[in-house]
Amino acid sequence: MKKTKKATPVERSVSEPEISAYQRALRDRLLAAPVVPAPAPWRPVFEYAYGVPVGGLLGIGFASHPDSGHDLVMVVSHDGHGLFDAVTGEKTARDRDPDPEDSTPDAVADLSCPGLGPIAGSRVRIAGLFGGGLPTTTGDGWTLEAVTPAWPNHRVLLSVDGGLPHSGPYGEQWWHLFHSTYSELRAFGFSPSGETIAVATSSDVSLWTRRPEHGKGRVARH
Repeated sequence: MKKTKKATPVERSVSEPEISAYQRALRDRLLAAPVVPAPAPWRPVFEYAYGVPVGGLLGIGFASHPDSGHDLVMVVSHDGHGLFDAVTGEKTARDRDPDPEDSTPDAVADLSCPGLGPIAGSRVRIAGLFGGGLPTTTGDGWTLEAVTPAWPNHRVLLSVDGGLPHSGPYGEQWWHLFHSTYSELRAFGFSPSGETIAVATSSDVSLWTRRPEHGKGRVARH
């Protein structure tokens, strides 16, 4: 009988330091922070706490509506492409059967997909499963970051204190905005305008805006 070589057990690197008391205290502080609503002037765009379900979500990207100026969020999934108004939450366009060469952003170097609906004829860069990213800061001091004090579940934090280590009081300078306990985090960040926050997982997309709502279903004009 041919003998197989016994695998060498994985050993901890001798150069890897133990977690420090400071790191342990920071992790404990993050673990103790509950999910809370976003502070003013931010408000959720969708009715449900975890946004809207999007099965098999691969990534998201931002564009601007050519008429209203609203941020638009393009969602790419295994079921096609969709476009949401980030102020009203309205689904403004849907393509269930995009061309195969444009169905996912990995087909091109800039990770983009063709726009649809009001942004047809343009291309939208998509951040998510295939790479890319969204802005994590705004010009007026808001910051987003994803942390994993209990890996692999991501927590998305919003802050005005410059980010970790969050020495300021919780609920006044930093907030635990989203906790991904059931799906993989795909992308998170601000729109280029800084008026929208987006968090996308493999199963849903959540949005917050700081544009005022002028009646349900009506377009806010500024």
